[in-house]
Amino acid sequence: MTLTLKSPDFVHQGEIPKLFTCDGDDTSPSLIWSGVPENAKSLVLIVDDPDAPDPAKPKMTWVHWVLYNIPPVAAELPRSATASNLPAGTQEGVNDWKKTGYGGPCPPVGRHRYFHKLYALDVELPDLHKPNKAKLEAAMQGHIIGQTELIGTYQR
Repeated sequence: MTLTLKSPDFVHQGEIPKLFTCDGDDTSPSLIWSGVPENAKSLVLIVDDPDAPDPAKPKMTWVHWVLYNIPPVAAELPRSATASNLPAGTQEGVNDWKKTGYGGPCPPVGRHRYFHKLYALDVELPDLHKPNKAKLEAAMQGHIIGQTELIGTYQR
């Protein structure tokens, strides 16, 4: 089975509804996955925008959401996910607003792409004390046994 990631709230390469952006409620969309490898010990979700600040001249990748140690038996994240309704054991990292939790699309100019990247790991990671994306990716090195992505777009 292949690891797949979908959302009932938007289709791959499609527009992310305003509800899930800074122009709406700024809450996370529902995410559903399947095909987690049998030997997976944890899952990681990173949501980022490689088109910041301007898709015509991107200068950085803006990180919107960082989750790790999602239990491999979990199959979804609910809409409007918060620390209180994440799957038991899930730990949060910090986004580029220096906060935990989801920060929705809020592009200053142009149509941006938002990559929802799901990784299956062969380990459960230690407590990384609210890591940023770079620290989490370093901890994941050599442990990725599956990965997939779901891309949505948004323009204000």
